Amino acid sequence: MTPPGPADLARVRLAAFDVDGVLTDGSFLLDSRGGDAMRFDTRDGLGLRLLMEEGIVVALISGRRSEALRLRAEALGIRHALRGVTDKAAALRKIAEEEGVELHEVLFLGDDLPDLAAFSLAGVRVTVPEAPPEVRRRAHLTTTRPGGRGAVREVAEWLLAARGRWEAAVARFSGETP
Repeated sequence: MTPPGPADLARVRLAAFDVDGVLTDGSFLLDSRGGDAMRFDTRDGLGLRLLMEEGIVVALISGRRSEALRLRAEALGIRHALRGVTDKAAALRKIAEEEGVELHEVLFLGDDLPDLAAFSLAGVRVTVPEAPPEVRRRAHLTTTRPGGRGAVREVAEWLLAARGRWEAAVARFSGETP
């Protein structure tokens, strides 16, 4: 499988992410009343915001019905935050159609077997280093950072760099001219 190059990354218009094991380290806390808590990396959150500011549609697709995920997506301004999804491929296809995005313009970052169907639709398939071999074999790219610990931010940097926009993002925060 040929890994995608900068041109493939530059054409991404929709970046979709699994949640457990991608935006989180795969663990969650469950209280005695059934409420859950999840740990999110703030750098991943900034990466998602930078993608949206660049005009890239961001989608979160989770098999769990997590209230914590709903709150995090709301805080980041993510419109497509689907919870309790049993068919991630159908969900990804629907989001792409709603946004007028071709599947070859979709990046999907997943980490486990329930992500494989959605993975197969995406033009750019990315996983995390701790994903099982069955997922890693099907990925075009693997992040160096683990899920929940900067993997999403790493992907955001790849996408912005491929568009020639990463230095401008850095300059915006540093006050320097790109």
